[in-house]
Amino acid sequence: MPRILIVEDEAIIRSALKRLLERHDYTVSEAGSVEEASQLTLPEFDLIISDLRLPGEPGTTLIGAAAPAPVLIMTSYASMRSAVDALKQGAVDYIAKPFDHTEMLETIERILHQQSMQHGEPPAITGDGGSQQMMIGECAAMQQVYTRIRKTAPADVTVLILGESGTGKELVARAIHQQSKRANAPLISVNCAAIPETLIESELFGHEKGAFTGASASRTGLVEAADQGTLFLDEIGELPLDAQARLLRVLQEGEIRKIGSVETRHVNVRLIAATHRDLRALSKSGEFRLDLYYRLNVMQIELPPLREREDDVLQIADILLDKACTRHERPGLRLSRAARQDLRDYPWPGNVRELENALERGVILAEGHLIHPDDLGLAPAPPRAHSQASSAASSSEESTPAEDEDDLSLEDYFQHFVLEHQDLMSETELAQKLGISRKSLWERRQRLGIPRKKTARRPN
Repeated sequence: MPRILIVEDEAIIRSALKRLLERHDYTVSEAGSVEEASQLTLPEFDLIISDLRLPGEPGTTLIGAAAPAPVLIMTSYASMRSAVDALKQGAVDYIAKPFDHTEMLETIERILHQQSMQHGEPPAITGDGGSQQMMIGECAAMQQVYTRIRKTAPADVTVLILGESGTGKELVARAIHQQSKRANAPLISVNCAAIPETLIESELFGHEKGAFTGASASRTGLVEAADQGTLFLDEIGELPLDAQARLLRVLQEGEIRKIGSVETRHVNVRLIAATHRDLRALSKSGEFRLDLYYRLNVMQIELPPLREREDDVLQIADILLDKACTRHERPGLRLSRAARQDLRDYPWPGNVRELENALERGVILAEGHLIHPDDLGLAPAPPRAHSQASSAASSSEESTPAEDEDDLSLEDYFQHFVLEHQDLMSETELAQKLGISRKSLWERRQRLGIPRKKTARRPN
């Protein structure tokens, strides 16, 4: 059971956070200051959650004292300056108060998962031009993908990659190939949906001269071209049944036969397949061979959609933006705060590919040095079902009376923050500091009975 130390001088927040973590099976200790925390054996904790501003020394003092235990910094304001300073000093991450329960639990789970991995670096991938690129993402789901790649690559088994369009299935296939024993042999990539059904068997398995109208010369198929290497079949769910039967023969016997030939040839190919479709459901409807599905599904890697990778969206966006700026010779372009918020809130049905297109559009249309929401051209879309606001609402509806008592302590902090700062801030600024939308701020005001500050009328 992971051990967590909470260092927080406000007793209400400290006790509420302790109860929240204990309900989720963490062993929790607490301290009110750095001096009090220093009396404990800090490196023995799996995680230290500390407020930035404490009586006496700041929470960042614990970063060096607790090493190698990671330190998660809490800030009362979503201040980028204080957050960046904490990260530069070695904090593993930061979170703004008042925090959402789901956000805090997900952050803790991600940090602990990263710490538990001995080799948590994303795999490097060499592009077709020889340039190195890195798979991007630090969320727990992507860490599991990296682990699967590292374990699967040397095993030389068939791999089935599942994921929506635009999630990076070909990147995973390339990473597996480059970490395998076949790395020095060719990787042949084929998009089954891009080849006409009448030509796909010829493309994959080759043909002899005169095998059909237009076959003016003998041709080697892509399966044979991948001999001793890796064959990546993207969108394998689109493969016709006849071609599926031929592919099954390759997997079972290691043999191919060109169209129009009576001679079989042996090949040694590792197959990696990818699809966004449910192959088991297709097999029930007769559109996909069940025996081929079982042959393919030796090792499965599932890629999470971008909408489930909230912590990764802006990191991916920054990297893709730099590349787009270089392509279009517009150095120095940056996303405005509103644009960054839109990128984070958007559900991304087209995943990373859609994100890349939006940033490309923003670089082309931006005037000045900032990219604004209108430049991105994102279509209106319903909010994500698992957003923080909806998570908080659903958790409050489904919580038990005992949990409601715990939530009230954090709501008290929210109430204290709003009443203290609403004279100096607009509703938009308040929502930004709290890390929530204006709609969520209004809903919490209604629920807690906190009136809005009435602005004085100016004399005519």
